[in-house]
Amino acid sequence: MKLSCLLVVLCFGVGGLAGKYSRELNDQTNSQPSNDGKNTVEFRVAKLNQVWEKAIRMELPPVRQAELHSDLKIQEKDELQWKKIKAEGLDENGEREAKLRRSFNVILAKYGMDGKKDTRILESNNLKDHVGTEGDVFDDPRLDKLWNKAKISGKFSEEEMSSLRREFQHHKDKIREYNIVMDTVSRTEEIHKNVISPIEGDVKEHVLHQKHTDLKDKMRDLNQGFERLRKLSHEGFSEDSEFKEPRVMELWDMAKRANLTEDELDSLKEELKHFETKVEKHSHYQEQLELSHQKLRHVEALGDKDHILRNKEKYNSLAEKTREMGYKMKKHMQDLTSKISRNGVNRNEL
Repeated sequence: MKLSCLLVVLCFGVGGLAGKYSRELNDQTNSQPSNDGKNTVEFRVAKLNQVWEKAIRMELPPVRQAELHSDLKIQEKDELQWKKIKAEGLDENGEREAKLRRSFNVILAKYGMDGKKDTRILESNNLKDHVGTEGDVFDDPRLDKLWNKAKISGKFSEEEMSSLRREFQHHKDKIREYNIVMDTVSRTEEIHKNVISPIEGDVKEHVLHQKHTDLKDKMRDLNQGFERLRKLSHEGFSEDSEFKEPRVMELWDMAKRANLTEDELDSLKEELKHFETKVEKHSHYQEQLELSHQKLRHVEALGDKDHILRNKEKYNSLAEKTREMGYKMKKHMQDLTSKISRNGVNRNEL
């Protein structure tokens, strides 16, 4: 009897901690389904599970929800790898831990879950008097100006305009991520000013240096990306373009700047072609998921329970497939980026 009471008390004690992002919770790996097989814990890292549950409560749009799920799966993989590395004593300076914390903060900010109103739009000093119009779709005056020029240039087919729009959207996302990292650096600098302990100061100095390095890399990528968009908007797509998808083009440009042999470049080009097919397939599933969600909302308004159930099953199946494909695509991109980086990207321009 005493043992039963103790177990009940312990269960309630654990349940009371569920709302906190604590170190103890992060060490839990509750990935087992319940008896009915439906209430499966999505992630083995508790703080990621809590983010996912919050996203469901927030009713994020289906495509954003699928994207978040993929990002959390990547974060989970990296967190679990880091725990192994830490256990082996291979992260003495805390560099990987700081990077993980940074990527987690980026996820929270990216999906509006960091408790801040998103005002991190990149400002341009020479365009302060820019006034928003209906043509402003990328939250940045320089991008909007290029986009509007491209639309009226007559140089692009409907398919090319679709590809160009994806490039612009990709660049907009990169600007937003840059601002998120810049925001976290500013906050770290404020904390750093208040440090008293010399040892603690050395650790935070190292973390701050890593963040500044990240910012420098991201700013370089932004400048190169904008220059590419400027060139595309003025000259159009060349007939001998190797790839169409922005992320694949970015990887190919990165590979051409790396110290790769001709054979290695040819091999990578083939791999990137397969990756581009994966990206295009994922984009198609995202579009289908959005359409399925709209249809489900329409059917729910009609009130036919059997019809609702059938559409809900189709929607849930499509959502699961989109999440799975999104994770595989992002994991593949992460692997490709690491592979190219290991071969020595030319950093002289930094």
